[in-house]
Amino acid sequence: MDKKTIIKIANLAKLEIKDDKLNDIASSLEKILNLVDEMNGVNTDDVTPMSHPLNLKQELRKDEVKEANQRDLFQKDNENTDNGYYKVPKIID
Repeated sequence: MDKKTIIKIANLAKLEIKDDKLNDIASSLEKILNLVDEMNGVNTDDVTPMSHPLNLKQELRKDEVKEANQRDLFQKDNENTDNGYYKVPKIID
């Protein structure tokens, strides 16, 4: 990747890159692109896709109600309720 391309990409991304950093950035980007090319060349036809590289299982807690229903208490002083629901103004026609 040449310096002209890096400057163009930086301009599109609204990044300011100092001239003395262009060679380092070009080298880093070249290494990244070479790694991507190497990874694209690997045959993955017989590899099963994974959702996570560590193949972890997420333990979930039992879904239990921990608090009493206090809806009536919360709504008793609010005049913008109807049959247990909060009334809100219509915003979409």
